[in-house]
Amino acid sequence: MKIAGAGLLAAGTVAAGTAIGIAVQRRLVARAIHDDADWVMPVFTPDVHQVLMRDGTSLHVEVDACPGTETPVTVVLCHGYALSSASMVFQRAALQGRARVISYDQRSHGRSGRGVETTHTVDELGVDLMTIIDRLAPEGPLLLVGHSMGGMTVMALADQHPELFAERVRGVMLMSTTAGDFTTVSFGMPAIMRTVVHRAMPAMASVLARGKGLVETGRRASSDLTEIVFRAYSFGASPSREASEFVAGMIDSTPMDVLAEFLPALQEHDKFSALPTLAQCDVVVVVGDQDRLTPVVHSERLAACIRGSQLAIVVGGGHMVGIEYHHEVDQLLLELLDRVQAGLPEHITRAAS
Repeated sequence: MKIAGAGLLAAGTVAAGTAIGIAVQRRLVARAIHDDADWVMPVFTPDVHQVLMRDGTSLHVEVDACPGTETPVTVVLCHGYALSSASMVFQRAALQGRARVISYDQRSHGRSGRGVETTHTVDELGVDLMTIIDRLAPEGPLLLVGHSMGGMTVMALADQHPELFAERVRGVMLMSTTAGDFTTVSFGMPAIMRTVVHRAMPAMASVLARGKGLVETGRRASSDLTEIVFRAYSFGASPSREASEFVAGMIDSTPMDVLAEFLPALQEHDKFSALPTLAQCDVVVVVGDQDRLTPVVHSERLAACIRGSQLAIVVGGGHMVGIEYHHEVDQLLLELLDRVQAGLPEHITRAAS
């Protein structure tokens, strides 16, 4: 049962998309040499909020102010499936003093409240994101960052509120994500095995959701196997022990039935029609060249649908590229923020200076 759960996790994290032939700015990002001793968890002193969603679910939200600015860019960080806001801790740290930052745990993840099964959809995550923006960033320029399912959340928001992207969203970073077509994801398997896995997933998810007590017991009893699976599907060739344990801890903290209940939403996700809305913004699509869950080809298809977007491929990176190669991803994010700030109207730039 534990192996099945790990397979569900790997299968459910991502999907891949079809594309149209629009030229994409392609950029290879080579890894710089960093000392392993630099693995230090940043510490924050945020304003903490519990924000009620339309169904009454309470989301844990943290806001980092940007002292000395009247109208800073607000950056909203949206994490992925089976993770928490902690998965974007390095990007959050890089933005300190440069922008106002909103980090939150998606419904039923991290420290947020548990939603009912019928609300475990990508569209509902888009509604949640809009609610947070309405409550905590009702005015001013926005930059949205989404990893994996968080990227899908941003696309759902674009589908639901295209006017927001025309008027306020100035930049978007999509990391290790997709616009749809889940069944093309191979998970590194031969084609015949990929077909079997995709066909079996709905039934497997139902079994895991119903038998959550047994699954959780088996999950705790086989942590060594879990670590191996997490390393294989989350990272590139040589993840650090700290990074591996950090990600494994977040995934282990996500209830198995939550993983199972979100799986149909990931399978059904299709937001290709919303991608032209994103073309109104400065968009960077980031992927690791060793990502087994959202391989480069899927990010190429995603970026190809967003006219004027930049595709940044991080050499050596896996699915958790924002942790494994956070220096490189942080630099891409700060460059995007610089471009957004440079493009603001003069009266906003004056107020923020």
